[in-house]
Amino acid sequence: MVVSGADSLTLADGSAHPTGFWAEEVVESVRVLREAGVEVTLATPGGVVPTVDKASLDGKFDEAVASLEDLRAPAVLSDVDAAGFDAIYLPGGHGPMADLAFDASLGALLADFHDGGKLVAALCHGPAGLLSAVRADGTFVFAGKEMAVFSDEEERQGGLAVPYSVAGRLTALGARLASGEPWSSTVVVDGLLVTGQNPQSTVATATRVAELLG
Repeated sequence: MVVSGADSLTLADGSAHPTGFWAEEVVESVRVLREAGVEVTLATPGGVVPTVDKASLDGKFDEAVASLEDLRAPAVLSDVDAAGFDAIYLPGGHGPMADLAFDASLGALLADFHDGGKLVAALCHGPAGLLSAVRADGTFVFAGKEMAVFSDEEERQGGLAVPYSVAGRLTALGARLASGEPWSSTVVVDGLLVTGQNPQSTVATATRVAELLG
C-alpha cells in the first residue's frame, strides 16, 4: 500500500492547502485486507511518516490512525521490489495529487506490476498516482483501461479549488472513466485493475482486492 507523504497541496490560486492521506481509506482498507488474510506493507516516498488529512478525522478514525503502527515506520517506496508482492494499492486523500502523481519510482513500480500480471488498485484520489506510470516512449501504462476516480463533480461539491483534474488528466492519457453518482460506492474492475471512486467506496474496493487475491 503506497501512501502519500505530502502534507500540503498548492491550489489553483497558488495558496497552500494542508492535506495528506484520507484516514478512512487507509484504516479501513488495511482492516479489510488483513481480516481477509492479506499481508499489508505500507510505503511512502522517502519512507517519510505520512500526514493524515485532519478533515478526515471526525472522531471515528482518530484512534485507529494513532494505533496503526505501520504509519510510524513505513517502507521506502524506492526500495520496494514488485517481485516481493502480489498487489499494489493506492489510497487517496488529496496528497497523491502533490507527490505520487509525479513519482518516478512509483511509475516504474506500477509498470512492473502491470507488466508482471499483478493486481493494481487505486482509490478516490489514489488514481492520481497512476499518472506517474508513463513509459519512456510516452505511452501510458493504463491506456484503454476503464477506471473510477474522484469525479470533477465531487471536487466541485467539495469546494476545494484543486490545481488540476485527476479525471481529466487520466482521460487525456487514454484512460476510460466510469463514474458513478457523486458520493456513491462505485468500484470498477478492468482485468487486474481495481479502482474505487471516493471514500464511500473504500470497503467495497478493499473487499474486491481481497477477493481477487484469493
